[in-house]
Amino acid sequence: MIVHEHFDVNDQGHLTIGGVDAVDLAKTYGTPAYILDENVIRQQCRIYREAAKAHFGADALPLYASKALCFTEMYRIAADEGMGVDCVSGGELYTARKAGFPAERIYFHGNNKTDRDIADAMDMGVGTFVVDNAEELAAVSAEACRRGITQRILLRITPGIDPHTHRAIVTGNVDSKFGNAIATGQAMQIVKASLAAEGVSLAGLHCHIGSQIFDIEPFADAAAIMVAFLADIQKECGVVLSELNLGGGLGVRYTEHDRQIDYAAAIGDIAAIVKAQCKQHAIPLPRIILEPGRSLVAAAGATLYTVGSVKEIPEFRNYVSVDGGMPDNPRYALYQSRYTALIANRASEPATYRATLAGRCCESGDLLGEDMDIQKPVRGDVLAVLVTGAYNYAMASNYNRLPRPPVILLRDGKARIAVRRETFEDLTDHDQ
Repeated sequence: MIVHEHFDVNDQGHLTIGGVDAVDLAKTYGTPAYILDENVIRQQCRIYREAAKAHFGADALPLYASKALCFTEMYRIAADEGMGVDCVSGGELYTARKAGFPAERIYFHGNNKTDRDIADAMDMGVGTFVVDNAEELAAVSAEACRRGITQRILLRITPGIDPHTHRAIVTGNVDSKFGNAIATGQAMQIVKASLAAEGVSLAGLHCHIGSQIFDIEPFADAAAIMVAFLADIQKECGVVLSELNLGGGLGVRYTEHDRQIDYAAAIGDIAAIVKAQCKQHAIPLPRIILEPGRSLVAAAGATLYTVGSVKEIPEFRNYVSVDGGMPDNPRYALYQSRYTALIANRASEPATYRATLAGRCCESGDLLGEDMDIQKPVRGDVLAVLVTGAYNYAMASNYNRLPRPPVILLRDGKARIAVRRETFEDLTDHDQ
């Protein structure tokens, strides 16, 4: 096992992903290539779904936060596994619709929904809008009234929690572009505005405190604050809101230095806090919605590259350049995110060579990681970066006019193309 149990080494000394030889995958599909173990994704969906039901009741619903990894087959997997989904853009909604995902189980997020987004979502019959701000509330209300419908909504609330993760992925503090802060009084203002607005039905509240969080305490604090706010709404407005969306954000093990979270146990711990707080404030337990994204798909993924140059600068560092980089994985450039890497065709050998993994772009910051211990590489080796299922394909670009890699799904030892590799013709297809 390497970081996660579906990564292993076979008798040939090759890395395997879900039991499939990574070197064979590189030969068949080329590099760079995103590889995803579908069995892992389905297993993670089931863990969340079963734990939510066991601890919160039969009506609890985990939503797949599809910004983590979005293509049509992901929505089909989520539908098969009884999940809802969280969409944040018109493009994600379109992809979900093309995949045939049930619109009533879609929650539409985003801090700046355009008028077209709102209209398209209503055309599609999206079940719930998560309204971020007063201007959006007015726009949703106006569009619903024009159509003669009542749109179900939640309100995004910022509970004022600092989860001590990277500042770029903190979303629940008071100073945030997302939502309405309880501490400033704006949250209660938008609750009252929603209750008075025509064309909308306020079902409950939503919060999300950040991402890649390993401690339960920030979730417990947020849950306690949100339940207390539900109680304040009941006292001040005479309304019992029936739904509380606690968001996502549980961390994922990227390297051997990261903890492995027991997600079912974590859900149980959060449930105990919510139930205790509901009892303390004498309000009924609301329907609980969860929004896992990274923790469903990150560990399932690996990205395969081919080594090009190996540049050794005495007394400085060793650079190992590969045929991908920040266009297919911008997370190191953005967040200095740590990964596990290895030479897939010699995975059984000791990882004694310390290197900086460099991408192929004309950009000094185009790195996949620094001070990484791998097997000593040579040109033509297959290099694998593990746990790349979340926010890699989703954030990929065509920087330096590079085509985006394919997505290859593995299930029960068989591989299939879920997203084909882009071609140079694709890059110029929209040019006039």
